[in-house]
Amino acid sequence: MDDSVMTTQPQELEPGQTVKGTVKKISLAAALVDIGTEKPAVLHVSQLETPGKEPIKKVEDVLSVDQEIEAYVKRVTKDVIQLTMLKPVKLPWRKIEDGMVVKGTVVRLETFGAFVEIGAERPGLVHISEIAHGYIKTTGDVLKEGQEVEVQVLESDRRKRQIKLSIKALQEAPEPSDDYAEQPDSYQGRDRGSNDRGGYRGGGGRRPRREKQTNVKQALKEVNEPVDETDTAMAAALRAAMEGASNGDKDSKSGKRAKDQSAQDDILSRTLGSRSDQK
Repeated sequence: MDDSVMTTQPQELEPGQTVKGTVKKISLAAALVDIGTEKPAVLHVSQLETPGKEPIKKVEDVLSVDQEIEAYVKRVTKDVIQLTMLKPVKLPWRKIEDGMVVKGTVVRLETFGAFVEIGAERPGLVHISEIAHGYIKTTGDVLKEGQEVEVQVLESDRRKRQIKLSIKALQEAPEPSDDYAEQPDSYQGRDRGSNDRGGYRGGGGRRPRREKQTNVKQALKEVNEPVDETDTAMAAALRAAMEGASNGDKDSKSGKRAKDQSAQDDILSRTLGSRSDQK
């Protein structure tokens, strides 16, 4: 046994540190291990591991007294040192920070994204929208299982045991093409989740109606059109003729009224004259 391990003091031990020791006592649920420290080191049955990954019911099914083992420090408390034979994670929750960049391996592909092993308690998820810039039909178009990738941690939630990762965040975004830049905002909105049939905001993919704009343009065109002199002369002559006819009607009516008045005056004069003669 390594003497350097045997002389290790508890205050020098850290979680994840590898230690060697000798099994001194076995019970149904735990084993007492001598690792050269004053405080006892205990290995619980739940922290045992077998090559076949079968569940272990009793410690004696795996360990025996005086057996030399290699284990990892799980936790150091005031009274005891807890050991584990399960390989500790390289990246425990307390060390995972948003924005950090790590390397990992793609372990599973799904339609919604890819799971990447980064050395944490569980793989992180790279959503399909975070794999690359631009449209991706399937995750298999870009990634494959066993592929090593570099990812950035977007968010980690220990309570939900979720780690959100991104590959796209570490890639330089492509410059927009000239054709794309010249498109109106309604077309560029297609990349923001609008309808593929038209790309116009407001849904439906239909082009906006332009009847009102057409009427306004037509009216402006008519107002600005040059004046035809021939049409102007004919219009003036027509107005004069209409005014003359109107004045003729007025004169005719006035003459008739004057003639009627003269007849009435004549009748009235004769009537007054006859009355005078009778007197």
